[in-house]
Amino acid sequence: MKSPIAARRNQAFTLIELLISAAMMAVILGAAYACLSAGFSGQRVVEPRSDTLQKARIILQRISADLRSACPLPRGAAFLGVRRTLGTVDADNLDFATHHHSPRNPGEGDFCEESLFVERNPAGPYYSLWRRRNPTLAFDPLSGGSREELADGLRGFRLEYFDGEDWYDSWGDPKAGSSKSQITSDKPNSSGLPEAVRITVWLDPSPARPPSRADAKNPDSDPPLMFQTVVRLNLPTGASAAPSSNPATSGGQPQGIP
Repeated sequence: MKSPIAARRNQAFTLIELLISAAMMAVILGAAYACLSAGFSGQRVVEPRSDTLQKARIILQRISADLRSACPLPRGAAFLGVRRTLGTVDADNLDFATHHHSPRNPGEGDFCEESLFVERNPAGPYYSLWRRRNPTLAFDPLSGGSREELADGLRGFRLEYFDGEDWYDSWGDPKAGSSKSQITSDKPNSSGLPEAVRITVWLDPSPARPPSRADAKNPDSDPPLMFQTVVRLNLPTGASAAPSSNPATSGGQPQGIP
């Protein structure tokens, strides 16, 4: 019969058993840390893109609502879309009128002159999308009113116009409102309103991360996210081919164009 002391010694762990247990515990903890780290890394990647997706949805919805209620400008070109670039970045301009407007001050109606344009963001290497709105009938429909920033972290903004058969990079004549220039072109995109507008927006995929100048010089390291939609204008029959009315005696340049 073994003594109580010898029995207790036989029940203890050996050094090899302790080493094996420690090694197994290290492997389990390492795997758990790797899974946790991968989860946090995925969250850091997904959350900014979710914010960008929500931002793009809001931008496209607001512009689409304005375009669906588009109407001719009171002077000059009825609908003016200009292809424009800032360096190598697409930065198109659009000037039109819309009835998608909620009056805020006495004497205002639902009519609103509107401009969409891109400007460089002074706080970073990317750009911002702006919207100008003027709820009054101004002598120059391409200026005045107030402006608001629709989106920052913009890497491109392109507009294309459909006349029922073909797509065009621009629409209207910027000089249509001047006294020395009248609409003489017979091209479908020279006057009137388009039937549809295709909107393409490129946004920074990581808006929470402050962009650096290196990102702007090497855009392929973090490619932008592209969002696109097609908006069909609610026009009466024949409105897209009708020339603009009420020509002005003088016109201005589209908002944001030097």
